[in-house]
Amino acid sequence: MKLTFKIISFCLLSLFLCNLSSCKKDKLIKDSGAKVEFSRDSVLFDTVFTTIGSATQSIRVRNKNAQRINISSIQLLGGAGSQFFINVDGEKGNSFSDIEIAANDSLYIFIQVNINPTNINSPLIVSDVINFTINGNEQKVNLEAWGQDAYYHRPDSAIKFKDGSYFPYSVASAVPGSYNLIGGEYVWKNDKPHVVYGYLVVDEGQKLKILEGTQVFMNYKAGIWVYAGGQIQILGKKDKEVVFQGARREKRYTDDPGQWDRIWINEGSDNNIVDYAIIKNAYIGLQCEFVGEDTNYRKKGQVTLTNTKIQNMSKWGLYCLYYKVFGFNNVISNCQEHSLNIQLGGGYLFSHCTFVNFWTKTARDKPAVNISNYNTEQIIPINFHMANCIVDGRLENEVNMDVKLDPLLPAGAVSYTISNSWLKTNTDLPNTTTYINIRKGDKNASIDFKDVSAYNFEPQASEQKIVNFTGTMATQNASLINPAEDIKARPRNTTSVTAGAYETK
Repeated sequence: MKLTFKIISFCLLSLFLCNLSSCKKDKLIKDSGAKVEFSRDSVLFDTVFTTIGSATQSIRVRNKNAQRINISSIQLLGGAGSQFFINVDGEKGNSFSDIEIAANDSLYIFIQVNINPTNINSPLIVSDVINFTINGNEQKVNLEAWGQDAYYHRPDSAIKFKDGSYFPYSVASAVPGSYNLIGGEYVWKNDKPHVVYGYLVVDEGQKLKILEGTQVFMNYKAGIWVYAGGQIQILGKKDKEVVFQGARREKRYTDDPGQWDRIWINEGSDNNIVDYAIIKNAYIGLQCEFVGEDTNYRKKGQVTLTNTKIQNMSKWGLYCLYYKVFGFNNVISNCQEHSLNIQLGGGYLFSHCTFVNFWTKTARDKPAVNISNYNTEQIIPINFHMANCIVDGRLENEVNMDVKLDPLLPAGAVSYTISNSWLKTNTDLPNTTTYINIRKGDKNASIDFKDVSAYNFEPQASEQKIVNFTGTMATQNASLINPAEDIKARPRNTTSVTAGAYETK
């Protein structure tokens, strides 16, 4: 009898506890802090569509609470005008109410986008938000889809480093249909945008040519790497520039730096060209460097940089390490640190360039132009020449020439001159063989540019501080390209010279 009573008591207790648990799970949670969890907080549709685009993805909505939860509203914020549709419990629409999920259960929501990517008037990225309202609180899932057809360059290989990290990349020839192979050169088609994920590598022996009007959209941490022995030629034209920018097209990203990594050119060809390009909103705009060992100080690799704008970098605009650069008619502006940063020497000639830094997003204490030719181990040869240029910015001194001589180096291995230029500096610059015909301004004497906030660094027509430089050197450096034109393809006056990328007379 005693055993039977114990068994009956245990069964009744178990039944009570089971009913108690069941009641608890059946109870609706009304806590304002209660939330659901999503399998992902953003959904990106990057399928390449060829006709009317249609694709479906899903998210899982989990209720990890011990009680059932009521989602009072699931809504596409774009409403009836959205190009997205959602399917909840078998029903398709853009707004749903009073959707319940049991305790420790989940719900699948299917998302569909229907766009015509061949419509060139549609935005590159179509976006919307699914908004969830639960006990007065809101949670969101972001939706994005490519609204135009594009060439997508996705990593198909990776380099693994010793620390376990990976460098994902694809090579320039990896996407059939995105280029024409002409005489051994991979010539990107410019009928559709190119979208880069990870790093696009121009491999050893490859030549990549990017033609006028090409739009290149770089995802987070994406970049272009011209590997040793590779070659790149970016060949824009006036009003048909090749544009490199971040892939995010929402308004809040229009002027957001650091959205992608950099264009990175290693040693190799002497025929790297960047002409009429706009490079913006990256970490570093253009990096040119020799990374091997060269005891004879031969300068391996060269880039010709002309008629190009590099702007709004979260680090540096043009960054060079022991390279050769010829620059003419360039505007490099508004970087968190240096607009031009040259380290470890090399060979450089800049004529009619505008190096300016009016960065305001964070504090800045580094000058617009920084030139150095040494490290802790050695002094390295440098030949640096800046002519008919403008260096300006918010600091009192926007020029740092940190160049050292070494008697062990051959004669002429270290030389630098700045001539017929306007510099923002508080340093005394006597007229010598190093500083020739320099005009400079103090902290309140910046150039009167047309619109600094919009990166328009063309001087006002009334600006007199940078005009009428005369003499043989000014004329020769104004005539380095033929025909002698400014960044807007206007003829230059080569006898009464205007400094900077723009001709003002």
